[in-house]
Amino acid sequence: MSPISNLFPDNTINLTPYAIVILTTVFSILWYIFKRSPQPSLPPGPRGLPIVGNLPFLDPDLHTYFANLAQSHGPIFKLNLGSKLTIVVNSPSLAREILKDQDINFSNRDVPLTGRAATYGGIDIVWTPYGAEWRQLRKICVLKLLSRKTLDSFYELRRKEVRERTRYLYEQGRKQSPVKVGDQLFLTMMNLTMNMLWGGSVKAEEMESVGTEFKGVISEITRLLSEPNVSDFFPWLARFDLQGLVKRMGVCARELDAVLDRAIEQMKPLRGRDDDEVKDFLQYLMKLKDQEGDSEVPITINHVKALLTDMVVGGTDTSTNTIEFAMAELMSNPELIKRAQEELDEVVGKDNIVEESHITRLPYILAIMKETLRLHPTLPLLVPHRPAENTVVGGYTIPKDTKIFVNVWSIQRDPNVWENPTEFRPERFLDNNSCDFTGANYSYFPFGSGRRICAGVALAERMVLYTLATLLHSFDWKIPEGHVLDLKEKFGIVLKLKIPLVALPIPRFSDSNLYL
Repeated sequence: MSPISNLFPDNTINLTPYAIVILTTVFSILWYIFKRSPQPSLPPGPRGLPIVGNLPFLDPDLHTYFANLAQSHGPIFKLNLGSKLTIVVNSPSLAREILKDQDINFSNRDVPLTGRAATYGGIDIVWTPYGAEWRQLRKICVLKLLSRKTLDSFYELRRKEVRERTRYLYEQGRKQSPVKVGDQLFLTMMNLTMNMLWGGSVKAEEMESVGTEFKGVISEITRLLSEPNVSDFFPWLARFDLQGLVKRMGVCARELDAVLDRAIEQMKPLRGRDDDEVKDFLQYLMKLKDQEGDSEVPITINHVKALLTDMVVGGTDTSTNTIEFAMAELMSNPELIKRAQEELDEVVGKDNIVEESHITRLPYILAIMKETLRLHPTLPLLVPHRPAENTVVGGYTIPKDTKIFVNVWSIQRDPNVWENPTEFRPERFLDNNSCDFTGANYSYFPFGSGRRICAGVALAERMVLYTLATLLHSFDWKIPEGHVLDLKEKFGIVLKLKIPLVALPIPRFSDSNLYL
């Protein structure tokens, strides 16, 4: 064999195919790097300052401030609130992308520190992350506590509380004594909520003292949840609690916890009853807790307390504010009160009192509730959402764990959707069947939409409609001398009237038995 053939033996490996594969791979990677579509940018937004971002420029009325920013930066924009990236959306189409098209990804909440302090670490239905635990809590609330059958069973409680408040207003009207409408509504909603929660468990003599304790605690919890907390904007400051908000919320939580412990202690003799003997929410929840092995996620005593806290806070302030806004809007438009009373007199009569059975035949009263929630949604920015993964909305990148505000207040006043959007016109809903409380219409969703829609919609609808109908049917209303009617809003996690409504109830009927 020649020397040359020794250099190229028959078993020499042909490297040509490997070289082709390697070169193809390298060129593919280079092409991908240099030719691929660029990653969508973050949404536009106002310029901020180093470290603090846009915090110094925030207006106390965030819902209107965000609506104004949308005029300059478009329907989706970003803010840097301290070290927290925040995205605000202000259009129906973007709301639909978040709350329907990408509902699962946006189903987690951005939980404030005060929210965790108020709900045993955030294990309630409002703050719990989307997953098996949340689904279990939601199932309990919607299918058991707030089902149509359960709510029907509590009608006599609702009737009793509304009639009691009607009697009080009648006496005040006879004495020409004005009332703070919101305070009276709050008492009604609080007493009703407590009776549903543990009316069959807590002794009657205890209920009044419990109510007195609750009034201040609930108001303070709502206020603290609305306060901007610097520790939420700069998480590394959380340990210092510079404003003392978490500490104060902790005090409220302990006071509420003591009341709940007392209620649970009182119901111990009732444990072991059959399901058909359960008289209130607390008894049902404690039964679930005792049957830990029967559920996907075991229900603990803290779950029970956290759910009761949701019911107490969510069932009082929210409904109270909606009715107070409705009354204020109606009193500034007397012709609307007249129209509502004509409907009530035709359906209920002037020799009868309002019952819940009348509500389905009172479309104008329902239209008043809808229009009130359009102009003054209970949660103007909803509860902040938080994406579980990076995503794209409206053509812009939304990073994982960004705080997302959906400005339902602004959307429901969009002049491209609503004619004369700032006017209070209930009749716009009389022939509009597309607008209800299910969250399916992304121009009107006052209770939210998607998986995290408010669990208490059915209860709120009953309480607001029945109470509002009774107030309008039983009384005429006027602003007393020395007081003013002001519809300015006070922003918070829950929207309120800035100046509480003070009014004089004037009995409409001569028969005093209708007020007993």
